[in-house]
Amino acid sequence: MNDDTAFTIDVLSGLDEISAAEWDACACPEAVDGRPIDPFTTHRFLNALEESGSGSPQEGWAPRHLVARTPDRTVVGVMPLYAKGHSQGEFVFDHNWAHAWESAGGSYYPKLQAAAPFTPATGRRLLTAPDAPPSTDLALIEGAIQLTNSNQLSSFHITFCTEEEWLWGDEIGLLRRQDQQFHWVNDGYGDFGEFLATLSSRKRKQLRKEREKALASDIEIIHLTGDAIEAEHWDAFWRFYQDTGARKWGRPYLTRAFFHLAQERLRDDILLVMCRREGRWIAGALNFIGRHTLFGRYWGCNEDHPFLHFETCYYQAIDAAIAMKLGRVEAGAQGAHKLARGYLPCPTYSLHYIADPGFRRAVGNYLEREREAVDQEIEFLLDRSPFKKES
Repeated sequence: MNDDTAFTIDVLSGLDEISAAEWDACACPEAVDGRPIDPFTTHRFLNALEESGSGSPQEGWAPRHLVARTPDRTVVGVMPLYAKGHSQGEFVFDHNWAHAWESAGGSYYPKLQAAAPFTPATGRRLLTAPDAPPSTDLALIEGAIQLTNSNQLSSFHITFCTEEEWLWGDEIGLLRRQDQQFHWVNDGYGDFGEFLATLSSRKRKQLRKEREKALASDIEIIHLTGDAIEAEHWDAFWRFYQDTGARKWGRPYLTRAFFHLAQERLRDDILLVMCRREGRWIAGALNFIGRHTLFGRYWGCNEDHPFLHFETCYYQAIDAAIAMKLGRVEAGAQGAHKLARGYLPCPTYSLHYIADPGFRRAVGNYLEREREAVDQEIEFLLDRSPFKKES
């Protein structure tokens, strides 16, 4: 390690075993004077997942959170960590790794996963206090690897980490994986029209037509946050979410109880974009508000209208980010159709520890080729962006 600090690493079976103040002092110290950078690693968000039964052992997410303490028992670092019995709800796909290892006679599950469950949003995973000793990050990693090896688990994964963590992880011998998703970047726009002016003529016309058609059936769109969100809005959104979850995943990841807790504890972190027609709620999108970023998470509807999905999830998110002076919109995983709407490809990162040396070499070789392919895909997509080409 880089200093002489002796750490104790505690393993928690739930967020209720540590105070919100201790956890958040490491996860979001900047929130003392405002919003957290990453709302998904706050104690209130992660604890709501656990308490609601969404991120629970019964659902294959058994909490094994790590807490680094100095000799005087001061908490200086934490890591949201889970023993996973499957690879669902991660958005960094390792199903082929599991198949290969189990075909060779091994047991891939359970594995350890450092993540915000069901949330493909980049953020710190090595959550250290501002005054933490320099070696706290390494102590957390070593604690997770020791937990992996002592329990004879196949692997330990850190998903949607920051680029800084990703590069440092390579230095200490973790395997690096790269993927991409689509983000909209606010270049100081005063309104949606200023953003449109940066697009090519053909794309400007396309976006204007989509927005007009989306609202052609006298649809009213309302932005709700904080105390403006009421029970009727959650009741409607739950119906939308159930429909989308059933079609995409077989059943939704989040329980109804999570939305009750969201109203109680998370409403100031949330922007609900709700669509109403003839007095009835017909569609909605759930977004989380970070200090610099609007995170698009879930969408659903009970009526189909042309381009309403694009309007509710992408264009309204841009409107909201401009109004709130946020730097970007992260619209979630996948979706090349976002490119034409001004969302450009950005790299995402993960780190991996594979216990078996032979399997680790094989995965490492695969990841090296995959990173090259991802870089090429990002370059290909950027060449086809909707923005005006500079001379």
